Amino acid sequence: MTRTVYLNGDYVPETEAKVSIFDRGFVMGDGVYEVTSVLDGRLLDFPGHVTRLTRSLAELGMDNPLSDEEWLAAHRKLLELNDVTEGMVYLQVTRGNPGDRDFAYPPQGTPQTVVIFTQSKPGLADNPQAKTGIRVISIPDLRWHRRDIKTVQLLYPSMAKMEAKRQGVDDAWFTEDGLVTEGTSNNTYIVKGGRIITRPLSNDILHGITRASLLRYAAEAQMQIEERPFTIAEAQEADEAFSTSASAFVMPVVEVDGATLGDGRPGPVATRLREIYLEESRKTAI
Repeated sequence: MTRTVYLNGDYVPETEAKVSIFDRGFVMGDGVYEVTSVLDGRLLDFPGHVTRLTRSLAELGMDNPLSDEEWLAAHRKLLELNDVTEGMVYLQVTRGNPGDRDFAYPPQGTPQTVVIFTQSKPGLADNPQAKTGIRVISIPDLRWHRRDIKTVQLLYPSMAKMEAKRQGVDDAWFTEDGLVTEGTSNNTYIVKGGRIITRPLSNDILHGITRASLLRYAAEAQMQIEERPFTIAEAQEADEAFSTSASAFVMPVVEVDGATLGDGRPGPVATRLREIYLEESRKTAI
């Protein structure tokens, strides 16, 4: 079945959705995006995603083309039209089509390009990797220094994921000045002596929506949290490690740069946090 997608206010078959070759998202990577997970036909952490979208747009000097209510209505409409009960909704906003390629921003009032589409992912919450854990390698972080803005500039993370696959593992963690920043598409954590350790928010990492919810749930569960940078060596000596993202929720990490963590299986903290996140986020889904 052909998906219905949202393009600039219209709901059209994906085969009919067209964007100009001069759109700045295409020629300049001048755009931002968000991905919201869907479980039981409802959106997880949606207010957080819309809030971050507004912030990302503002940091790039772009307006938010839709209200929170309009974003929600469009997401729900696409879920209904495409009969998605488990999966993701992707949205993207670019600075639009200036009529030709130019480094200068287009004139004020140039219409932005707004795209939303769904991805059906049956079994998203029951990802088998959550039961086995994943293996990661470390790679130097060569991205720009505004990683807090969720832009569509994803070439280097894609290259890092492919390098991880080339080396026969699942993902990569970026390092800078000897410290872990984040994963290719996730925030990173280690667990030592029952304490959850994760890098604090700054321009160096994405302000993860799943991260914010998980840390809140962990605090409510009386778990100890320490927000500070950590090294790969610390990760290799940790009791556990894991990552968080909107699409993978909480994903245990069982190997870092060839070093096995614990007994090589997902640890109790990561396992419990995944259970808590799925349980609590389902309660607040809309």
